Amino acid sequence: MDKRNGTKRNGDQASGLRGLMRARPVKVVAITGGKGGVGKTNVAANLGVALAKLGRDTMLLDADLGLANADVLLGIRAERNLEHVLAGECALEEVVVTAPSGLRVVPGSSGNLALATLGTPQHAGLIHAFSELFEPLDVLLIDTAPGLSDGVVTYCGAAHRVLVVVCDEPASLTDAYGLIKVVSRLAPGCRFEVVANMVEGAAHGRALFDKLDRACQRFLNLSPAYGGSVPADDYLRRAVQKQAAVLEAYPASPSARAFRALAGAIDAWPEPQTARGGIEFFLERQLRAEGAARREAPLQ
Repeated sequence: MDKRNGTKRNGDQASGLRGLMRARPVKVVAITGGKGGVGKTNVAANLGVALAKLGRDTMLLDADLGLANADVLLGIRAERNLEHVLAGECALEEVVVTAPSGLRVVPGSSGNLALATLGTPQHAGLIHAFSELFEPLDVLLIDTAPGLSDGVVTYCGAAHRVLVVVCDEPASLTDAYGLIKVVSRLAPGCRFEVVANMVEGAAHGRALFDKLDRACQRFLNLSPAYGGSVPADDYLRRAVQKQAAVLEAYPASPSARAFRALAGAIDAWPEPQTARGGIEFFLERQLRAEGAARREAPLQ
């Protein structure tokens, strides 16, 4: 039964939508940063808006289940969130809210310690819920929690690409390196893109990337790609205060232009080449990452 209108879903329609999802491989991008305070959620939310404005079917999953705030950042009022989904009170599709830009947001939960400390099996259940989502997607953005929790590593290992947000702080670069180190060992085929946030200019952003890249090449034998930079911009701060995306509040601002450029780069990424594609592939990668994590875990 459809809880919203009390009628049964049409089986043919549901089957057709699932087929459409499989026919359109989804670009799954985990957005993370290692440490908090690097502007990760701002990047995720504004990238989502920019992709939606390009006409792409885009969804943002706020996977920071302890201190989620993507919906607040965009001025969206959510009646329900992932806490209700994980409690079995509603289906995933019932918590999806749509921003004025067309970006669809799956709100996380804030101030719930139990959700903040979910383990890998619980995150696997959440990922599985996406295979039942009756909405075709082009891009799924996952705003992870800060740090290196089970959930962060799981989502990064499952995504097609990982967008690592850094800023000009020693701890930011150190934590970003640590995250890349852990995820690359659990998911050797993972592709990393680095975005330098709150920089003074293009050269500043490139210099931050070069520091991280040198460490990755020397100690991890891998080289992340450079996704670009977002300038330190007072207009972005004002947009946050207005609870709006900077692309909508101040579309001509330097940060808005940077987010449009980043979105254009993501849009130009080749579609995932998989046997099945879609959300199902995301689930399969997550399960492989989970198995790798179990194999790497020390014996008790």
